[in-house]
Amino acid sequence: MKILALDTTSGACSVALYSNGQITERFVQAERDHTRRLLPMVDEVLAEAELTLPGLDAFAVSRGPGSFTGLRIAISCVQGLAFSVDKPVVPVSSLAALALGARRTHPEWGESPIVTMLDARMQQVYWGIYDTQSPNDSLCPEAVQNPEQVLLSLETDGLAASFYGAGPGWHYEALAAAKAKECDLDALIHARDIAELAVPLWQAAKTLSAEELEPVYLRNEVTWQKRQKIRSR
Repeated sequence: MKILALDTTSGACSVALYSNGQITERFVQAERDHTRRLLPMVDEVLAEAELTLPGLDAFAVSRGPGSFTGLRIAISCVQGLAFSVDKPVVPVSSLAALALGARRTHPEWGESPIVTMLDARMQQVYWGIYDTQSPNDSLCPEAVQNPEQVLLSLETDGLAASFYGAGPGWHYEALAAAKAKECDLDALIHARDIAELAVPLWQAAKTLSAEELEPVYLRNEVTWQKRQKIRSR
């Protein structure tokens, strides 16, 4: 099984190849020049593994949520690559990838739930809750909310007292009331974690064609409703 994963979601640019259990990755923390960096990183990873694009089984990419621009860059690149060699694409949650990476970085967190957050701007965060039993699926629906709504949701969901936080979205002062055991605000999304999460999804045939791939913003419905109201005036 050979899956090439790309990500430009959270202030970093990374490419990883999952090949029969082995992972090769290139990771650069950079806010800009993602478009210029991605393809050379793809070439480097494939060359190191002595593979070519036709030799891959699938591509994987963060489907979101996240930065509009960041998501579009990686998704557009993957669409082009997948289309060129007629390979499927595995969309992976950026929040799930963030949780898996945090768990890899912090083995001392054990199997406790991890609440991941990305800054959605406008005083809001994208967030979800992930455990080790089903790492691709949030224990509650992924959402975009303000910190006060997140606190209320955590209470409503009855999250166990022992949980950890990961991601830059945790920087809002109000979220201190969530009382996570520990927070890693510097956690970033890595393509290697997207690749690992893509493996069981690929095995379950949860793939898309390049043409079907679309980003998940979580704000789409709200934005559409606002536009409808404006147009109806």
